[in-house]
Amino acid sequence: MIAEPGTPTLDQLRVFLTVVNEGSFAGAARKLHRATSVVSYSIANLEMQLGVSLFDRKTTRKPQLTDAGRTVLAEARTIYNGIDGLRAKVRGLLHGLEAEVHLVLDVMLPNERVVDALKAFREEFPTVALHLHIEALGAVTQRVLERRATLGVSGPLATSISGIERVAVGKVALVPVAAPSHPLAQQSTNQPGAGRSHVQLVLTDRSRLTEDQEFAVVATHTWRLADLGAKHLLLREGIGWGNMPIDRVRDDLESGRLVQLDLPDCPGGDYVFDVIYRTDTPPGPAARWLIERFKGQAADT
Repeated sequence: MIAEPGTPTLDQLRVFLTVVNEGSFAGAARKLHRATSVVSYSIANLEMQLGVSLFDRKTTRKPQLTDAGRTVLAEARTIYNGIDGLRAKVRGLLHGLEAEVHLVLDVMLPNERVVDALKAFREEFPTVALHLHIEALGAVTQRVLERRATLGVSGPLATSISGIERVAVGKVALVPVAAPSHPLAQQSTNQPGAGRSHVQLVLTDRSRLTEDQEFAVVATHTWRLADLGAKHLLLREGIGWGNMPIDRVRDDLESGRLVQLDLPDCPGGDYVFDVIYRTDTPPGPAARWLIERFKGQAADT
């Protein structure tokens, strides 16, 4: 062991992070288009420079991080993300404002927030082309991961996604509703489990990230809908019950076209939003402006 650690290269840190992300030296080699022996040699040199063992190669078949490796991992990610940020800033200096921004929004984001952000964006950046996509659940993150969107406003995910930065930008309340003619709307207070006996209308997910995951689903019989507008229409027609963002049904509740249900086992709750982007593609000036706009909206609510 050496008394003073050396200075690793950015390439060594890249190889180290790739081994961790891919779960093996062979996987990292495929990802980096290098021979496995070259990856192993690079990690060995990094360990020699730092004076610590990063992986336990003796007790497991796959390389597992040592305690020292986990500490180095956190710092390596910070350094590499800092380099990505530096490159993005220099790219902005060299090329100026983005020519276009691809934005994907969760369908649950209140309409007034969408209109506020986009109208202000048009006034602030009249020369920047905006490509807008609307998705549900994990499909928002999927589009950002696949680089089909620069920036997204995503709903909650059960797990963190490697390579994705998240910035909290508020929430919207979800409430269980049904048409006045629906049996659940006939009772001022329903017994626990009452919702299980009736068709629940559920927004379906078109992404691989959250497929087979259930979000506030309690009924044994469900109808899966890919469009929030279609769900809203069927709810008003009395075909099932379901959770809806309060801003989408406020007028219906006030007019009596829908009724907020009292369901002890499905009372609704907050649906939180995060602005998301890839850590290796930090937002440029126009996209950063959008992030601040969405953050400001959340602070005002």
